Parts: sequence; structure tokens; C-alpha cells
Amino acid sequence: MRKRDILGPALSVFVPFVLFEYLKAHALWDMELIAPEGHFYIVTSVALLATLVAIAVGIAGHRVRNIKVSFLALAFISLAEMFTVHGLATPNLMIHAAHLSGVAAQASTLLATFWLWLSSMSSDSAVITKLSGLRGRLIPIWLILIISLGVVCLMNPHWLDFIPLDQKSVKWSVTVLVGLLNLITIYRYFQSYRYSRFPLQMAIIYSCCWLILAQYIMVSGETWRMSWWLYHFLLLASMIVMMIGLIRQYAANGSWSMAFKGLFTTDPLERITSCLSPSVRALIHATEEKDTYTAGHNFRVTMYAMKLAEEMKLSPEQLRVVSQGSIIHDVGKIHIPDEILNKPGRLTPEEREIIELHPVKGYDMCRMLGFMKEELDIIRSHHEKWDGTGYPDQLKGHEIPLLARIVAVADVYDALTSTRAYRKAWTHEEAMRMIVENRGTHFDEECVDAWIRVCEQDPQVYEYPAKVIKEQGQSLALGLNME
Repeated sequence: MRKRDILGPALSVFVPFVLFEYLKAHALWDMELIAPEGHFYIVTSVALLATLVAIAVGIAGHRVRNIKVSFLALAFISLAEMFTVHGLATPNLMIHAAHLSGVAAQASTLLATFWLWLSSMSSDSAVITKLSGLRGRLIPIWLILIISLGVVCLMNPHWLDFIPLDQKSVKWSVTVLVGLLNLITIYRYFQSYRYSRFPLQMAIIYSCCWLILAQYIMVSGETWRMSWWLYHFLLLASMIVMMIGLIRQYAANGSWSMAFKGLFTTDPLERITSCLSPSVRALIHATEEKDTYTAGHNFRVTMYAMKLAEEMKLSPEQLRVVSQGSIIHDVGKIHIPDEILNKPGRLTPEEREIIELHPVKGYDMCRMLGFMKEELDIIRSHHEKWDGTGYPDQLKGHEIPLLARIVAVADVYDALTSTRAYRKAWTHEEAMRMIVENRGTHFDEECVDAWIRVCEQDPQVYEYPAKVIKEQGQSLALGLNME
């Protein structure tokens, strides 16, 4: 885990919080600044940016047919609409109903928080499953409801006077709820970010951090004081960071639909291909041009290795390493002559020596491209054996990096169950028998036991990758045809 991944959001809350408390504690600095027009312009800017975010996310949500992307759009629709009401209800500007302005401000953070929280929930939860049936109607229905509510409130500014916002218990109850839901959302998105490192996920984390602090300042600050103005700028910053996240996400994927497609996907294919770095994609292209079988093999091995790693309870960072390292674990074969790589028969000892150079060649290639040590370990050591008879370094037991041991099981399984130039594919049962027989000699016993559990729990694990390759073709299966 990178320290800055935690340090950045932490500082984004700590610095303005300290500034707010300092201003409150020093009346000389916390001067009163009554500026209805300035307030209106800042609020309008927040609402406008929130609207732009909602439109961009809403279009993408419609294209990728993912309810959780729609929840993101609903969050910023809510913030935009409620903050518009908050701006139009600015005291002493258009109306004198200060109560409406306060209610709208708190409603903006509460509703945005609620939809962001829903977007972070597991796709198989009962709530998400239920709301998925309304996917096509949810945004227009909510948009009509919230706009209608805003219009009614502006036409009848005292309609919400019954809400006891002046009571501390009510204000702090809302604040605790906003804080709790946002903390859950931050945790869930951070866990996803540790795996996929999408810019938009980090943007949502920052946005949620500032929503918490904005709500706190809103209820504990004194209206028109300098300290009170801080929450407006925090909400403005949260919208700016969301716009930056959207732009960076789009730039990395080339289209709005692809920018969101991998964000909430549960499909293992999309989960792997959506977060491939440009350098990894370039190597996949090169591998595929050299040997289409090797490209498909890398993809299938990655699918198997990911499921095996998940069964072994690896961290999100380790899952990302498995994804990035295993999909190019055989990249060194680019340098192996075609007549050896595709020879339809037994290799000579000399040819075998050349083949066995591919882990080192791949390691040297990727080392110069700036890959991290963990990915390099997979590339170099996936042919090492538990008993020390593997290659290229004859590592033994726990000397072999764990992720390389995981990929070794996935690699051999796919090699056995795939048709080669010199033999037909083995059945799943035959391949499993061979792997079990070599448990503790070729393979780490823990990895083999985990692979057995994975296959027994869900046969789709070993059936799905080959099916995708067959039905969609190599390039599409690897996610290289982006649009």
C-alpha cells in the first residue's frame, strides 16, 4: 500500500479541520462576512459542477448498464438540485427564509451521501438487486421528484419550518449519519482502489472526505463567519476533484463507457482487463502478434490465478500484482524462435534449454520497463518447483515467492487442459489428478488445496476462460478492442 494513498485523503480532512477550529477559537480572525451575492455565486458553481458530473456519469451508466454507476449519477443530481435550492434561498437575496437554505444545504450532503453509499455496496446485496429492476427509470423518476420538491419549497419557503434544525440533537444526528455512511463508502472504494487504482475511485474518496467535513462545519459553524464559509469551498473542491477524476478516468480508457465499465464490474474478464496499465497492454499486443496461443494462455492463467489468490485471502494489492504479472508471465517467449516454440514433437535438450530461458528473458525485459518486484517475481519464478528442481534459479519451498507459486498451479493447469502442437488437451479430471500427485514436489501444498476448493465450489472457474476465448476471440477476450 502506498503511504500517499492514505496520507492524501487524511491531509485533505486534517488541514481544513484545523483551519476551521483555529478560526472558531480566534474571534479576531473569524470575522463576519455577510455577502449574499458571493454566497450565491459559490453555491451556483458547486451546483453547476455537480450537474456536469451527474450528466457525464448518467450517460456512462446508461451505456454500461450498471445500476451502481446510476447511483453515482443520482448522488450528484441530488447535490446539484439541493444546492441550487440552497443558493436560491440565500438569506436576503431573493427570499428571507433562512430556514429553507439550511435545510437544503444539509439535504444536499445527506442525499449525496446516501447514493454514494449505495454505489459502494456489493452487487449481490438484496438492496442493489431490488433497485436493479428500476435501473432505466430510477434517474428520471428521482430527477422529477427532486426538482418538483425544490420548486415547491421555493414557492413555499416556510413549508419546511417544522424541521427542528435548531435542535442540537437533530443537527448532530444528521451529521453522525452522514459521517458514518461516508466512512463506509470511503472504506469500500479504498479497498477497490487498492486493486484497480482507478483515478475516479480516489476522486470519490476525496469527495466523501470533504462531504463529512462540510457537514461538520455546516452544523457547528456560525452563519456568515469566515469559518462557516469553509464548507462551501470544501463542496466546491469535492466537485472539482470529481471532474478531475472523470477526466483522468476517461483519458486512461478512451471513452466514457469504458471509463466506468470496470469500476463496478463483477465479471472476472472485465475486472482483469479494465485495469491493465498501458505497458502491460503493449506487451500483450506483442505477445499476441508472436503467438496467439500464448496470448490466450496468459489470459486463462490470469483468470485461474486470480480465483486461486482470492481463495487464499490475498490483499487487494496482491490481487492487482497477480493480475498484472500473470497476464504477461510468458512474455519472454517473444524471444523464442517460432520453430522451437511451436515444434510439433518432443524438444531436444538444446531446444529445451532455449525454452527455459523465457522466464529470464521476460524478467529482463520487464525490469527495464519499470515493473515492480512482485510482478517480476511472477515472471521469473513461475517455473520453479517446490522441491527445487525447477528453473531458472532452482529455488526451493518458501524461497519461491508466494505469487509465483500461485501462478505455477494456474499455469500448469492451463497447459495441461489446452491443446498443443504435440498433444491433445487433457480433461479437467486428468489435469487435477496430475496436480494432486505433484502436491509437495512440484507445487506448494497450500496452493493445490486452495485450487481444489475453488474448482469444487464452482466449476465455472475452469470452464469460463476457455469459453470466452472460443466465443469472443483472443483480442476481445484480452480486452484490447476497447470500443
